[in-house]
Amino acid sequence: MVSSYAPTSRVSVLHLLTPAEVGGKEAVVPALVLGARGSKVEARVAAVVFSGPLDHPFLAPFRDAGVEVLTIAIPRRGYLQERAEVARLCRRLRPDVVHTHGYRADVLDAAIARGLGIPVVSTVHGFTGGDRRNRFYEWLQRRALRRFDAVVAVSRTLVDDLAASGVPRERLHYVQNAWYPSEPPLDRGAACRALGLGVAPNGFRVGWVGRLSAEKGPDVLVEALRQLEDLPVTVSFVGAGPLRQALETRAASVDVVDRIRWHGLVPRAGRLLRAFEAFVLTSRSEGTPIALFEAMAAEVPIIAAGVGGVPEMLSAKEALLVPPDDSHAVATALRDVFQNPAAARRRARAARGRLEREFGLAAWLRSYEAVYQTVRSKSGSRTR
Repeated sequence: MVSSYAPTSRVSVLHLLTPAEVGGKEAVVPALVLGARGSKVEARVAAVVFSGPLDHPFLAPFRDAGVEVLTIAIPRRGYLQERAEVARLCRRLRPDVVHTHGYRADVLDAAIARGLGIPVVSTVHGFTGGDRRNRFYEWLQRRALRRFDAVVAVSRTLVDDLAASGVPRERLHYVQNAWYPSEPPLDRGAACRALGLGVAPNGFRVGWVGRLSAEKGPDVLVEALRQLEDLPVTVSFVGAGPLRQALETRAASVDVVDRIRWHGLVPRAGRLLRAFEAFVLTSRSEGTPIALFEAMAAEVPIIAAGVGGVPEMLSAKEALLVPPDDSHAVATALRDVFQNPAAARRRARAARGRLEREFGLAAWLRSYEAVYQTVRSKSGSRTR
């Protein structure tokens, strides 16, 4: 945990990442940058974009807010060019801290800043495992993180994981993600229309939001659905990913294909969660999932696998927590929400209250500012 500190002078931070369309870092960086306006943190954003348009949608809110945005346009495998551009940028800007986000920036770019005497910080949201290539990338990232001045982990489980990987404990900081409400949830009717769903008064709609990949466990929900033939349940999968085709094939083989809607990647999906009677998170691994914050904000009854930082966000008073990789437990929890809607609504209201009490932006931003001030102070003492 970050210790308390006395605010000192302003600190300039360069946030460096390769943005995707959606994801943990794509939610956290706007909160860090836009939330810090008016504080002692002066933030810029540097985005590595691959050859093509430079107006990546991730960058628009920063530009609209007057934040300085710098783009590094390179071919996808232009690793040497990327490192050279990062070096030029760091020499020109001379930030007090470079804050990297994601394995590419952690592995390729952080060492460039550190070689120039600039302290480096990374926020780690979790590791997904996956195929051999992805596991190799994560192995490289873990090794790179050992040399960082500070590593922020978003769950206690992840703190222990990183320490076991060789990251010094004294450089690890436990800072859960915070809720940064960019826009309020739509009401039920508007959310259903946005998703192309008709309002079904007697139906029971279940929402799932995330990347269709093994670590997110969408297959667990498909298997749970086959156990609920007696209920009017339909599932909306909101997201894209490599498992889409396999999931469709499995849904057809267990005869639930007519009860599933595949929405693909939907921008700003968090505002649409009131279309559902329940939100399900079936991940096999997690950090502090932003989608869970969005469900809490929308007051949608939650069923979540108790992995990673999830039990640090919710208890049995606010959600139904189930073991990971357990389709029977998910089906049982969905049946409970369907049969006991009043209790489900009470848990949803309690989850919203906990979100407002414990996951506010101000304390979170102070924790990050403390990390920045600490690494800058240590860097200064090394150079004297």
